[in-house]
Amino acid sequence: MLIDSHHHFWDPTKRDYYWMQGDALTAIRRPIGPEDLRPLLQDTGIDGTILVQTIPSVDETREFMATAAATDFVKGVVGWVDLTAPDVSAVLADLLASENGSYLKAIRHQAHDEDDKTWLARPDVIAGIRACGTAGLVYDLLPKEPELPSCITCVDALPEVQFVLDHIGKPRIAEGSMSPWIDLVTDLAKRPNVACKLSGMITEADWTGWTVDDLRSYADTVLDIFGPDRVMFGSDWPVCLLAGEYTQVVDAARALTSGLSDEDKLKVFGQNAARIYKLDL
Repeated sequence: MLIDSHHHFWDPTKRDYYWMQGDALTAIRRPIGPEDLRPLLQDTGIDGTILVQTIPSVDETREFMATAAATDFVKGVVGWVDLTAPDVSAVLADLLASENGSYLKAIRHQAHDEDDKTWLARPDVIAGIRACGTAGLVYDLLPKEPELPSCITCVDALPEVQFVLDHIGKPRIAEGSMSPWIDLVTDLAKRPNVACKLSGMITEADWTGWTVDDLRSYADTVLDIFGPDRVMFGSDWPVCLLAGEYTQVVDAARALTSGLSDEDKLKVFGQNAARIYKLDL
């Protein structure tokens, strides 16, 4: 089974998406749901997906779990809880015990939007992520370069938790910059409990002029330092529509992994996601 490990649904007519502001995001400021994605999966041969949170909302998490239960191709959900809340363990237990709780596979917080760039290293946040691990959930890291050092601190405090780095840590691809991203992500990859999503690259590149070659050194770095057992493909659709169509993202990922063996390609395009998120396939 080929799996897209990272995509979103949303409806701006029903919810406020704090990050979806400004003219640059007009193209994606509209309701987008399962039936929009279904034909794209069929066109690209993707069999299953993981639906990822978009705002800090437990209500959205519950809705996404219900969406997964009602949608044949959504195999898991990366949700949100308040990691700093004293009752975080109880909230997680309630979600997992709910009717669609089996679809909740991980938790994420948009750490790169916090004013405190060391937010992930805070003791209360680390305690919350520990609760996620105790509940059997993965934790998705969402940093940009300034937050990567705190990711390392967080992971070092929680060797028992499985982490996944989203969007390869958001390097500044449009600037052609490798530093300090390459040093920080290489350090992070030394921790065996961290995997990485080969996702979100085209929106870090030049939206109107990117090429596969612009992405290659970043993808090669990730495949080298994490290895094919800890990398998984994700589209970041529909955010990716700001810079390219779903088929372009899939084609780019296939081009960037063309040097892998057939066995390793299957890992990157499905097996790793299924194993790490414990998907019921």
